[in-house]
Amino acid sequence: MSDTLDPVASLLAVLDLRDAGARTTEDIFTGVSQAMPGGRVYGGQVLAQTVVAASRTLPPARMPHSMHGYFLRPGNASQDITFSVDRIHDGRSFSTRRTQAFQSGVPIFSMIASFQDEDPGLEHQEPMPAGYPDPDDLPDVEAEIIRAHPQSGRVFRERPVDVRHVPSAIYVEVAEPAAHQAVWLRVKRALPDDPAIHRAALAYLSDMTIQESIMRAHGVAWNTPGLKVASLDHAMWWHRPARVDEWLLYVQESPSARGGRGLSTGRIYARDGALVASVAQEVMVRVRPEPRPQDLERR
Repeated sequence: MSDTLDPVASLLAVLDLRDAGARTTEDIFTGVSQAMPGGRVYGGQVLAQTVVAASRTLPPARMPHSMHGYFLRPGNASQDITFSVDRIHDGRSFSTRRTQAFQSGVPIFSMIASFQDEDPGLEHQEPMPAGYPDPDDLPDVEAEIIRAHPQSGRVFRERPVDVRHVPSAIYVEVAEPAAHQAVWLRVKRALPDDPAIHRAALAYLSDMTIQESIMRAHGVAWNTPGLKVASLDHAMWWHRPARVDEWLLYVQESPSARGGRGLSTGRIYARDGALVASVAQEVMVRVRPEPRPQDLERR
């Protein structure tokens, strides 16, 4: 298990996969898991690790530009993860890799990713929305929770990412229900300059808070009794390089929710307005109603 005393060191540890050697049809890597309060592997960790595993089978200049993955089973944060990479295709400019993450011999996540050499071409982007406050002007709600509630605040203290919500966090209440929100994110201290680390870490960040536009739309806070949230799939497109140890604006919205599933989409911008990545995720969101007093009496 990775070190939780330094959250950023823990992040770097999970990205540092061990090469277990190539087999006849696949390359094998293993990695540690971050300790999590609920005992389940954080989905963004597995996203980042599968990107690292697939990248290890390619030259450094061929970088990921898209990935599509499915979360198959909950991961156990007390166990290491094995990653199997199939080299599906290598062309002049593009490569395709299929990566599966295993624990106890069964897959917990499956991904296909595409990689490309940097090429010139047409370029445009959706402008960064205007009117959002600067991250340094927003309250550090997580620091306040850590001071007021040291035990439960451990979740935020051990997280390697600073998070600032616009308009406000939904940890204990939803002040302004709406099917959209924005979040400023950055890793808490400087990372190495290696672009591959920053691309993998961006995948790690992309799974953070993406579910909240669905919950916010219905006034559902994280502390709602009977709430159950689980990521079902995840798609990501890297558009431009960026450093994840500098503030990034993650603009999120949910166009639909039905049948216990909600769709959330997001765009990630650098502070200078460059569109860094686009994200889409379908999420299972269920809220079990609290039992009524008369129901409890009947039991």
